[in-house]
Amino acid sequence: MTTLELPSSNRALAGAAAKTGAARWWILATVTGALSMVMVDQTVVSVALPTMEHSLGLSSNGGQWVVNAYLLLLAVLVALGGRIADLLGAERTFKVGGGLFVLASALCGLAQNEAMIIASRGLQGVGAAMMVPSTGAMIVNTFGERERGKAMGIYTGVSMVFLALGPLVGGLLIQSVSWRAVFYINLPIGLAMLVAAHYTMPSRRLRRIGRGDIDWGGLPLLIGGLGALVLGLMQGQSWGWGSPVILALLAIAATLLPAFLWWETRASKPLIKLSLFRIQNFSADSTVLAGIQFALVGASVFGATWSQEVLGFSAIHAGVAMLPLTLPLLFVAPIAGRLYDRVGPRPLLALGGLLIAAGLAWLGWHLPQREYDLLIPGYTLMGIGIALIVSPGTTDALGAAAPSERSQASGIVQTVRQIGGVIGIAVLGAIVAAVSTVSQTASPAAHITAATNGVAAAYWTGSGVMAVMALLALVVVRRRPMATAR
Repeated sequence: MTTLELPSSNRALAGAAAKTGAARWWILATVTGALSMVMVDQTVVSVALPTMEHSLGLSSNGGQWVVNAYLLLLAVLVALGGRIADLLGAERTFKVGGGLFVLASALCGLAQNEAMIIASRGLQGVGAAMMVPSTGAMIVNTFGERERGKAMGIYTGVSMVFLALGPLVGGLLIQSVSWRAVFYINLPIGLAMLVAAHYTMPSRRLRRIGRGDIDWGGLPLLIGGLGALVLGLMQGQSWGWGSPVILALLAIAATLLPAFLWWETRASKPLIKLSLFRIQNFSADSTVLAGIQFALVGASVFGATWSQEVLGFSAIHAGVAMLPLTLPLLFVAPIAGRLYDRVGPRPLLALGGLLIAAGLAWLGWHLPQREYDLLIPGYTLMGIGIALIVSPGTTDALGAAAPSERSQASGIVQTVRQIGGVIGIAVLGAIVAAVSTVSQTASPAAHITAATNGVAAAYWTGSGVMAVMALLALVVVRRRPMATAR
């Protein structure tokens, strides 16, 4: 009888870290390509929505759920994906998640109606939730301590560039082919990734997984609580914060999430090891990374919309306009990774937070003048700051966990980041809506001024949040050795 076996614990994982030669760089290229594919999918679809709505006859709510179905399931399930990777092995979970993501992409491209496209997007979110935690864990486990920062810098820098380039890629594909190409482009990339994974990633033996290895009691509490929280925050602006549905969702979250935490402290094999949050650097790194997701919403969502509605940019032009933010990520992130290997996380996270705060403040100050050229320095400061934080922060958070827990740690970090982004959409969206509100009889100029002031207020809020994150990094984060087997 075939048995399922966990990789021979820390010895097997430590052996992966000792890889030499080209194999480890092929693994890095594979997981970086996979994460980049997932990142693009978070932003590329927003550009395709108008065309999809016309082609498939989507309702206004249907169009919104083409985006939300993916983000909701990714945010809710990514921590569970990390736990699965710890049980079955990161490499195996990565391959299964990648195959599911490619299949879902094909179904999205073939969709003929609203229900099919929303269901397929949700399936993409499930695949991404299985892939993403495994990628970071494999890098930390594959590279030695002297190269981990450099490898993670390449991994995060390239993927963040693709996240920001999503609207540009989407605009080019829609104009040159069709909206379906936005999904079909994942097929050759995903298949190449799976082939590379088959030949470069080790196949580990599995041991038998008993019923007690899975926390069945905590599973519904986590999925129900996180699902209610994320859905309530996502829909609060459109459904109304005082609506019975939103209040009910938030009440469910306020009940189930504390119940989940209580349950996990008593479970023999918890779904999420809350003890990770007792590690000072892990908690601080995760919080700072969530702060970036919160603040980045202002530029990536509201700023992009503002550039099209107020400056009159096309979708492609709006994507090109974000290059001052994205290009520093590509070049600075690998440098930040190498600096992390030398100086540790604290100075990089603190400086990065201050640069992002300064960049957002610059944008908030100059936005009312409505001249794009004045915004370039702010975007550039943001890009450099993000590059200084994401790679060192992720490397340090995963390094704080024991090797056998790094997939789960990666899933937790991604969950916290996703929740930070969802809270950012909710909070900054409410600020933009409140500041932008004017009388329906107001002149077009008054509407433009109000919209600009609303986005500027979101930038100022993000700046304040990142200043707090910089202070947190300076006070709390410490240089610490990479965790070894526990």
